[in-house]
Amino acid sequence: MTDLNALSYTDEHEWISSEEAVVTIGITDYAADKLGDVVFVELPAVGTEISAGSVVGEIESTKSVGELYAPVTGTVVEINDAVVDDPSLVNAEPFAGGWLIKVSVGAGALDGLMDRDAYVALTEG
Repeated sequence: MTDLNALSYTDEHEWISSEEAVVTIGITDYAADKLGDVVFVELPAVGTEISAGSVVGEIESTKSVGELYAPVTGTVVEINDAVVDDPSLVNAEPFAGGWLIKVSVGAGALDGLMDRDAYVALTEG
């Protein structure tokens, strides 16, 4: 089980797990619930340079189509092919098997992101 308190969050409902110079990014259970059944995920290619705040992909559900925003600046080093092949993983395991991309980042990449308490306050407020 992922320790949700160890993650960082964005107001775009993404979570970020940091492992030294590489971060893993996914969408939160809150976002997955609001989207409904996810049926399509488009992710950036490995090697893509991304900038915090820019659109890096798309997620489509039975209810809507949404854009995925980069919460950090860096280089995509891995995508979750399992989610591309089976988008329902985003709903079933948003904090585990439903992760989306891994990004190589520099120092301070997570500065300004929310902790769990701030994210919970955002989603319950």
